[in-house]
Amino acid sequence: MLNQKKKIVAAGLIIAGVLLVLLLIRFFSAERIGPGSVAPPEASGYPHAAVAEAIERTVTESFGAVGTIIPRTQAHIEAQVVAQVTTVLVQVGETVDKGQTLVRLEDDRLSAQLSQARQSLQMASSQSEQARQTVNAAEAAFAEAESAYNRVKRFYDAQAATQEALEQAKSQFLQARAGSQRAREGLAGAEAGMRQAREMVQEAQIALRYTEIKAPQAGKILSRMVDPGDMAMPGKPLLLLSTEGGMQLEAHVRESLFTRVRIGDQRQVRLRALDTPVEAVIDEIVPFIDPVTRTFLVKADLPDVQGIHPGMYGKLLIPYAEASVVLIPRAAVQQVGQLELVTVQSDGRWQRRHIKTGDVYDDHIEVLSGLSGGEVVLLKESAENGR
Repeated sequence: MLNQKKKIVAAGLIIAGVLLVLLLIRFFSAERIGPGSVAPPEASGYPHAAVAEAIERTVTESFGAVGTIIPRTQAHIEAQVVAQVTTVLVQVGETVDKGQTLVRLEDDRLSAQLSQARQSLQMASSQSEQARQTVNAAEAAFAEAESAYNRVKRFYDAQAATQEALEQAKSQFLQARAGSQRAREGLAGAEAGMRQAREMVQEAQIALRYTEIKAPQAGKILSRMVDPGDMAMPGKPLLLLSTEGGMQLEAHVRESLFTRVRIGDQRQVRLRALDTPVEAVIDEIVPFIDPVTRTFLVKADLPDVQGIHPGMYGKLLIPYAEASVVLIPRAAVQQVGQLELVTVQSDGRWQRRHIKTGDVYDDHIEVLSGLSGGEVVLLKESAENGR
């Protein structure tokens, strides 16, 4: 009898344990997230739900050619002379006007060269003046000797002068003529020396002006590669200036799409910094295929849009095929960490479902997995308000 009571008690305990386990399983299964979904809220949690339908549509698929935003026109500011930098007058991001001084270089050596060139010019000018006076004197002596020679020759022809007098007059005439020629050659040399000295002065003046580096055009300073104390020289960039000409995207397009890109085409550009794509116009195509990447370079002019800066990442969308895709409003996608979720209506209840998205088409986004089309999804604003 006692054993029978023990068996009844044991059976009761087992039954109670089983019931407890079932109760716990039911309790926790209501909150457990299954594969591809999260804890489903009740439909009553969204009394004023804004919904949309996952639609299947044929769209044009595009290849996103990765690129970088650069200024349409930019200038590398370099020095024209070798000198040490004394002052940098601008900072990165600063807007400058045409002709504004950007960098000053040390000018002591070039000032000394200009002073020496001016002294050489003054000396050459003095020598040229002396040579000119010598020419005047030589030409006067030559004219006098020529007149004397002609007079003696007439006397000689009239047998009024001796052969010796004629020869002496001729000798003086020839010497005067040679002296005049030498004087003119000396003057030509002095004038050439003066021209050379004048050019040296001009070169020294230009070199001295180069110690003040000015902006060739109005624009914005994009990069500064120099500081006071650095040595500036031709070929070494000091600043990078973006001139006022807008922005463009430099993108590398794969070789197979070469025939699908033409100058003047309007193509969408997707920028990470902006929510919506922008329309760009292809301005330049470099007809060279990189043998390593099998891509070619395309430049597309961007519209004047706020928030676009050089160096930003972007994609040039090149259409290449038609495909059937499932689309939902972008407002239906909820981002939870690395997960993309949508709230789907199923059997009168709302269920959160994990999806994977693809390309963006205006205000809709492609669903690669998780939806097959025809599902009713909750818009994100309604889901947030129903919490």
